[in-house]
Amino acid sequence: MDLWYVAYGSNLYRERFACYLAGGTPAGGARRYTGCRDTRPARAERSVTLPGGIYFALESLTWGGGMAFYDPALPGRAAARAYLLTRQQFCDVMAQEMRRGTGTDPDLSEVLRTGRQRLGPGRYETVLKIGERGGHPMLTFTAPEAAAEAALNAPTAPYLAMLGHGLREAHGWDAGRAAAYLAARPGARGAWTTGAITALLASGP
Repeated sequence: MDLWYVAYGSNLYRERFACYLAGGTPAGGARRYTGCRDTRPARAERSVTLPGGIYFALESLTWGGGMAFYDPALPGRAAARAYLLTRQQFCDVMAQEMRRGTGTDPDLSEVLRTGRQRLGPGRYETVLKIGERGGHPMLTFTAPEAAAEAALNAPTAPYLAMLGHGLREAHGWDAGRAAAYLAARPGARGAWTTGAITALLASGP
């Protein structure tokens, strides 16, 4: 069974996401990823938007500062990128996001049936079904709480740069549009200006 993994954070950037599949340390990051049991690239990619939005909260152990989370109840649309993976690859990507060991395939029948499944109490341990594409379910993971209940925290410059370059690569946006999108997100709003983020995106990732 193949699944679409829908990325809305730093995994928008293809080279960064490759570390989840093949293993390695992304540029600007402090963590080395073990990779999947099946290290092949995604079978397909699609640029997508999701109902809702992203917000920045908590403290990233990889980047410092706030991390991106998805809340389908926020107004607007969230820019994302969907990668078509095997179920095993999806489970290994999910395990790495949850900071668990790879190699196990949890039962995802609840999220496929109801649209939501909580695999644990922590960050990125709530799985959501966004929809379907080409007969394959579209899944992502996020925090259990909504943006209104979260401990918002501004993201760091390297993390914002990775997200911004991912938006430009996936959606073809210019630097100003990507920067304006990120600067308006809860957690970044008021801490980062569009101009400051645009400057981060002036050079390559």
